[in-house]
Amino acid sequence: MSLIFTSVLIIFVYITTRTIYRLYFHPLSKFPGPKLAAVSYLPEVYYDVLKGGMYIWEIERMHDKYGTIVRINPREIHIKDPAFYDEIYTSGKRVRHKDPAFTVALLTPGAMASTNDHEQHRLRRALLNNFFSKRSVMDLEETIRGKVNMLRKRFVGACQEKVVLNIPSVFAALTADVITHYSHGKSLGYLDVPDFKNDMMEALDSLFRIFHINRFLPMLAVMLSRPPFWIIEVLGLPEGLFGEMIDARLRTRKRAADALNKKAKTTGRPETIFDALTAESVPKKERTLSRLVDEASVIFGAGTETTARALSVAAFYLARDKDLRQKLFDELTQVMPSPASQPKWAELERLPFLTGVIQEALRLSYGLSSRLARIAPTEALFYKSFVIPPGTPVSQSVYFVHHDPSIFPHPERFDPERWIRATEEGVNLRKYMVSFGKGSRQCLGMNLAYAEMYLTLAMFARNFDLELVDTKEENIKLGRDKGLPYPVKGRFSVRVRITEMFQT
Repeated sequence: MSLIFTSVLIIFVYITTRTIYRLYFHPLSKFPGPKLAAVSYLPEVYYDVLKGGMYIWEIERMHDKYGTIVRINPREIHIKDPAFYDEIYTSGKRVRHKDPAFTVALLTPGAMASTNDHEQHRLRRALLNNFFSKRSVMDLEETIRGKVNMLRKRFVGACQEKVVLNIPSVFAALTADVITHYSHGKSLGYLDVPDFKNDMMEALDSLFRIFHINRFLPMLAVMLSRPPFWIIEVLGLPEGLFGEMIDARLRTRKRAADALNKKAKTTGRPETIFDALTAESVPKKERTLSRLVDEASVIFGAGTETTARALSVAAFYLARDKDLRQKLFDELTQVMPSPASQPKWAELERLPFLTGVIQEALRLSYGLSSRLARIAPTEALFYKSFVIPPGTPVSQSVYFVHHDPSIFPHPERFDPERWIRATEEGVNLRKYMVSFGKGSRQCLGMNLAYAEMYLTLAMFARNFDLELVDTKEENIKLGRDKGLPYPVKGRFSVRVRITEMFQT
């Protein structure tokens, strides 16, 4: 009994001492915010883990009460001010680490996206920079066009058979086949699957459904999703959530092992992303199987999900608004006099209304919805009268930037013409488009995403008319932040029926 009493007393003294320190002596003690969030992670656990990704709305309420800068947990500052975004997510020689409290949730510690240290991230990014430059993506344009034309044939069949399509799965088949071709030299063939079923996307959904659990119990998630391979061989794949994740990882592991075992090329430019990651010039510690599996997993997910989601948002608003469809159709006929026309990406980029549709789709699909904190390890950050100490995680959610009414009036409205008006008025709205992030950690695949979106939407809007089926705006709106944006109920979904193929 005395041992139990002593243990309880020690715990009580520890919690009391820590609470007093965090409230009155911590470097962030002078920053505004609720006291409970300052002393513990309980509010964050409650809203994100127990209520399923709802802390973003609690943060919004904090800003309404305390102002543009808030201490949202014992160690992190959140700022709701788009003018300060570039200071947090900066580039150049200014060092920014990622916050390990978030990267751990991806379960891919060897991937560039999960690399916390600034210098190590620069090394890993340099291996792939050339693959995602605009010039390199333009060299890939015919491959993308080939996949888009395959998708066009599938839409023709869907129109003839009057089937209902779940558009996110359809576009994910396209983007998955493009990125796997670029990564491995061979597509996985999702565009040929009858119902567009994409097991890798199911695995990705499984990961993000437990995103916040991974953040607070990372070791549990790692153990459940990465059991020893000999156990899998003996017992078989587990059912349900972790079965999908393990199965996807096993198949990625096989492709990574094949790439490592492939005879390295001694001359010439690497043809695939795996060639670049396994080249002899790459430091040996960067050419391990586990790192290659992690990198391949993230490249597949990032290269598939976010672009497919943005395309789906565009499809939703085009299907809902006949006038919007007609304006886009009329503009596209300038470079696509017939439905089978094959305009270049560069030609499509010059179309202002198509560009506005793409920008609005990106603005309202967000990319990653989770706040991705940055840490300035050696410099203090200055915001108004506040001095943020070095080593402090500082974040700003994409949602708050893209929904700032002072920048985007009526931010909930899908309004492609806001981009045309901004250009005419000399306003640089793109400065506040942060779907791809900003600074030294900006999304590597931005040019590839733009190329896919221009070529795909041009084909889609010039060739087909469509209607929504059992889909409302609530099915695509951000209601829960689970790393990716989820609606309040269910999964992100846009169901459509192709009603007409344009012949002239």
